[in-house]
Amino acid sequence: MEHRDAKAASAPAPDDDRPAQETAKASTTDPVCGMTVVPDADTPTADVGGHRYHFCSDRCHDRFVAAPERFLSDSPRAKAAEGTRYTCPMHPEIIRDAPGECPKCGMALEPADAPSPDDGPNPELVDFKRRLAIGACLTVPLMMLTMGPLVGLGFLRSALGEARAQWVELALSSPVVLWAGWPFLVRAVKSVVSRHLNMFTLIGLGVSSAYLFSVVAVLWPGAFPEGFRDADGHVGVYFEAAAVIVVLVLLGQVLELGARARTGSAIRALLDLAAKTARIVRDDGQEEEIPLEDVAVGDRLRVRPGDKVPVDGVVREGRSSVDESMISGEPVPVEKTEGDPVTGATLNGTGSLVIEAKRVGADTLLSQIVDMVSHAQRSRAPIQKLADSVAGVFVPAVVGIAMLAFAAWAQWGPAPALAYALVSAVSVLIIACPCALGLATPVSIMTATGRGAQAGVLIKNAEALERFARVDTLIVDKTGTLTVGKPKLVAVVPSDDRDEDEVLRLAASLERGSEHPLAEAIVAGAGARDISLAKADDFEAITGKGVTGTVDGKAVALGNAKLLEDMGVSPDAGVSDDADTRRDAGETVMYLLVDERIAGLISVADPIKDSTPAALEALHGLGLRIVMATGDNARTARSVASTLGIDDLHAEVLPADKADVIKALQAEGHRVAMAGDGVNDAPALAQADVGIAMGTGADVAIESAGFTLVKGDLTGIVRARRLSVATMRNIRQNLFFALVYNAAGVPVAAGVLYPFLGMLISPMFAAAAMSLSSVSVIANALRLRRIDI
Repeated sequence: MEHRDAKAASAPAPDDDRPAQETAKASTTDPVCGMTVVPDADTPTADVGGHRYHFCSDRCHDRFVAAPERFLSDSPRAKAAEGTRYTCPMHPEIIRDAPGECPKCGMALEPADAPSPDDGPNPELVDFKRRLAIGACLTVPLMMLTMGPLVGLGFLRSALGEARAQWVELALSSPVVLWAGWPFLVRAVKSVVSRHLNMFTLIGLGVSSAYLFSVVAVLWPGAFPEGFRDADGHVGVYFEAAAVIVVLVLLGQVLELGARARTGSAIRALLDLAAKTARIVRDDGQEEEIPLEDVAVGDRLRVRPGDKVPVDGVVREGRSSVDESMISGEPVPVEKTEGDPVTGATLNGTGSLVIEAKRVGADTLLSQIVDMVSHAQRSRAPIQKLADSVAGVFVPAVVGIAMLAFAAWAQWGPAPALAYALVSAVSVLIIACPCALGLATPVSIMTATGRGAQAGVLIKNAEALERFARVDTLIVDKTGTLTVGKPKLVAVVPSDDRDEDEVLRLAASLERGSEHPLAEAIVAGAGARDISLAKADDFEAITGKGVTGTVDGKAVALGNAKLLEDMGVSPDAGVSDDADTRRDAGETVMYLLVDERIAGLISVADPIKDSTPAALEALHGLGLRIVMATGDNARTARSVASTLGIDDLHAEVLPADKADVIKALQAEGHRVAMAGDGVNDAPALAQADVGIAMGTGADVAIESAGFTLVKGDLTGIVRARRLSVATMRNIRQNLFFALVYNAAGVPVAAGVLYPFLGMLISPMFAAAAMSLSSVSVIANALRLRRIDI
């Protein structure tokens, strides 16, 4: 094993700076046997993590392919792409340009970017598993020798004799402490040098104290005063305590590293969703399979039945249903026809599609999701400050308590007093180790952000997650949030001297220059009636009011009552009553003016989404007060609000004024979340305690939103709320698990129960309690992966 590791460590970097498909001309080293290899056409090769490795023979190639981590465990992170930055999983503010250890907690730094699906196992995890296995194999016979008399195996120690048994203990424990536990000792020294005392400080002090004391007791027993000797003149040793502590800490580290690997499984699963190749349709009609990275914007791609959509694009030919559940969390396939957008990594159904690539590489929705989740997992929740402040004073306090315990036992303890003093001091150092405190928040955040990504809820950072759990008021827009967002033409009501089709022709001709959803409904309605449209000149859109222009040489305007007021036009009683009646029914009514005279009414309705009523009921059940802020007419908005049971309403609100609505609610003491489309609503999203961007595509990475919902409806907000509440509850539970062992264990380890119960816990039992704290926190955090949101 050592020979293999030495070769792996000495193996030079692969062809990092060349594409994998290029053949290297310079000599390189076989990472398996260490031989020099001159690559040529017959040289066996293997690509791992974007790098090409060359081998002297097929035998070495096959060994490498079967388990590449065996030969790269010392360096895959070091071979990361140039420019990779590294950060601490527990302290993301620590950023370094090279691998190393965190100066605050001593943990190994990890790449700050999202993992690659080709990445092998965490090399630190592989190394610690090996150390744990060997350390445990040596610790078991050590425990049988030292603890045997308590379980009927005393004959082992009797056969050896006390002096020889202590030498055997020294031989068995030394590899465990000095090799298996060496990373902890190094980190302990660094923590003292850097003056950032952490959990490894306590572990290093405890293990080294027990081990060095025992070594001196075996090699130079005469150096100890009588207070250390038993009735037979032997000095008690604590090799088993030092070894068990190392093994248990290694076990905790392996469980922790494994938990962090599992929290990243959501990202890896998303990355694995991406297609590896695409089928390009050439200009001559020929089709060819190409690597996904070779796809460019504008390429036409064939998506066959059952294939994954390779990149984000638009359907140009064909018809099919596409399963978007891996992105949106919605199980029902979505029908796609010409002109409809498709998202990379979604699964095509039974039809064949030809799509035009619109976003490729890092610009695709999947890449944006991965990037957002990766950065969210590295962020810190405000509640983490509590854990940091506790840990900041905890370690020095524990060292002080250990010193006091040693002094008290040495002064007033029973014989051998100094031995009791050492045991109590080491036990205090070990049981108080705050590793679980450091895990309490980050593991929950990492798990929750991964779970959210699987459900179509993208979390910008941990702060947004914590804030949303405390929100009591949710502001939503009507169009596209509560409603389908695709209004339909309901009625055209001409004035007495006008024709219905003529009114619709003028309105649609004017609106053809607008991209507003209401305009699209009017134009589509005219198309359904086969009405030919005219050209509109001098077109102008007036935000929140309507549009104006010239059609057939006439001044034409279409808009709401605010537009009429600006133009100084007052509708007569009959027109007003008709408009109000339709608004009361939930329709949006627009006035058509020709040469500043009302020519008729255009009525458009936006159907309420099927999911909206149930989602609003769920949000009310989760303790949220729902406020609707819309630019729609008050009567129309009131009708929708009444139908859906909205708690409060702000109608005829311009996009720029929504931020003022939020400020007013915050001034009343409310914590406000705002759900918007991420474009016009950006100021309001930024003003809210938590912004929620509703939608997909380019808006997925909007900076002003703490949450982004891949599928833009209220169901996603329900999921986000449930996830945030569950996460904060989980973090509070973790902090309890992390602190309760320390709070209860430190005084017991110091010996406060000894005068009453004759109880003084052993350092190895203290190590078991410390590890149990970490295991409890990890197991509790991983429950978030299975919660139903």
